[in-house]
Amino acid sequence: MPRISYINGRYLHHRDALVHMEDRGYQFSDGVYEVMAFYNRHLLDETLHMKRLQRSLRELNIALPMSGKALALVMQELIAANDRTDGTLYIQISRGVAKRDHPFPAAVKPSIAMAVTGPKTPKEKEVKKGVSVVTVREQRWARRDIKSISLLANVLAKQEATAAGAREAWLVDGKGMVSEGAVSNNAIVNAKGEIITHPADQNILGGITRDVVLTLARKAELKVMERPFSLQEAFAAKEAFLTSTTSNILPVVRIDGNMVADGNPGPVTLKLLALYHTHIAKETGKKWN
Repeated sequence: MPRISYINGRYLHHRDALVHMEDRGYQFSDGVYEVMAFYNRHLLDETLHMKRLQRSLRELNIALPMSGKALALVMQELIAANDRTDGTLYIQISRGVAKRDHPFPAAVKPSIAMAVTGPKTPKEKEVKKGVSVVTVREQRWARRDIKSISLLANVLAKQEATAAGAREAWLVDGKGMVSEGAVSNNAIVNAKGEIITHPADQNILGGITRDVVLTLARKAELKVMERPFSLQEAFAAKEAFLTSTTSNILPVVRIDGNMVADGNPGPVTLKLLALYHTHIAKETGKKWN
């Protein structure tokens, strides 16, 4: 079955799903995106993702190209057209097509593109054994809370991690404070069993998985502290983990080659993983071993 994508009102073969040369997303990174996982053809945390998408659009003064109900219908039709039970849905909305000039063009219609891919969940070994991360100097723009398609600094950080054989890059500022990962949020667990993670302010992209996991943690009466943590705190942590739509929850067992505690996924992380799998099952009917 051919892969189908969606561009500005049309369902097209993926190879024919093209954007205009003067689309401002292509020329200026003037747009936003959203990534959602789906299981059993049910989008996970759809309401939360749509809320974040609309917030990002408002911050850039870009209109949603269609009503929320219409967008929800198109997303479901696209999943069905690709005949996938589990997978990932990517949405990108730019300011639109206009003559190349930096100021916002007048009366331009936003462009929307969507694509479906297969599942991107971690390998079983990564979940059971944990993954490694390396630290990279923070060099992104100041509005990281907007899910902008301008991701060059993230790309460079992720490439450093890949070249080092690590799963992810953790971004560290000039004061030695960790913000988040190149493509994920992160957290550590201290000796008191407290979960510490950067607050969802303008310095990080507030992840949907992050928010759900913190809610689950609080309901399970685990202590959560939303504050910046230092690289030295990370090295001394009893546990560490990362969260994202495509990674769910992944234990981090090495940071810059340094073993986290005994080098095995810790009890708090494993408890959160079990709670998150239950959340997925409740939302979508997806069962986890």
